[in-house]
Amino acid sequence: MTTKDTTGDRRPPTLVFVHGTNSSSYFCSGLITELTLRGHRCVAVDLPGHGAEGFFPRSYQAPQDLEGLATEPSPLAKITIDDYVERVVDVVRRARRHGPVILAGASQGGVTVSRVGNAIPELLDRVVYMAAYCCVDLPNLAAYLATPENSDSLLPLVTQAVVADPTILGVARINWRSADPSVFDGIKQCLAGDFTDEAVSRLLNTLEPDEPASIPLADARGEAGTWGRIPRTYVRFTHDRLIPPALQDRFITEADRLTPDNPTDVRSIAAPHVGPFDRPELVAIFAELASR
Repeated sequence: MTTKDTTGDRRPPTLVFVHGTNSSSYFCSGLITELTLRGHRCVAVDLPGHGAEGFFPRSYQAPQDLEGLATEPSPLAKITIDDYVERVVDVVRRARRHGPVILAGASQGGVTVSRVGNAIPELLDRVVYMAAYCCVDLPNLAAYLATPENSDSLLPLVTQAVVADPTILGVARINWRSADPSVFDGIKQCLAGDFTDEAVSRLLNTLEPDEPASIPLADARGEAGTWGRIPRTYVRFTHDRLIPPALQDRFITEADRLTPDNPTDVRSIAAPHVGPFDRPELVAIFAELASR
């Protein structure tokens, strides 16, 4: 069985990875390393305002100025979902010159994956959601936060670290370097599960303080005639406490109802929200998808 490709291209695919909120391409560096060593082509995208373009307020540095952190303007306030889509579409177009493309997103990265799928379905051979938001029936990520399937989410343990009103600052600014031990413990419970404290500390130092406040409110519904034509895989993280398995299952059910002739390929791994993404079982899933 080969990856679906209407052009008949039998060249190996490129795996393109999109990170989630307050993150960067670093989130899957271990995954890319393992896949590359197995001979697969991979690239991770830094969305606008992230990674090499990340913004770290002066007030975020030590010693922290907590009052300044709540008010210091952010260039990310002007970034929209259209900017995210444009960045990823450009990467996909460039990768497509060398063969098929599999586009994967984690967490909020699923919003961008769906929008890119609507925009350029003919350039994508598969989309993959890794414990990611996959909006279908409801218009945006924010709407799914109010669903019964999300009732067990520990997201409030993370949002307690938000230091400013996103509607005023234009970004969700999280103080990952908070000295409050309850913040550390809450983030660990929500995102990292059984990580050691040392591993959580390393995680916190890879996360970025600002994320555009507009992204969770952006229309992110996959459309049957575009996104719905692309083969898709959903990788459930069964220990996820940010996007509970019940909500992940709702995304799968809605997608399958929208496109009954294109059912979701469902996989499951016993992982918390942040993986880590170089877990052998996740590496094996992508290696298999890339080798079809």
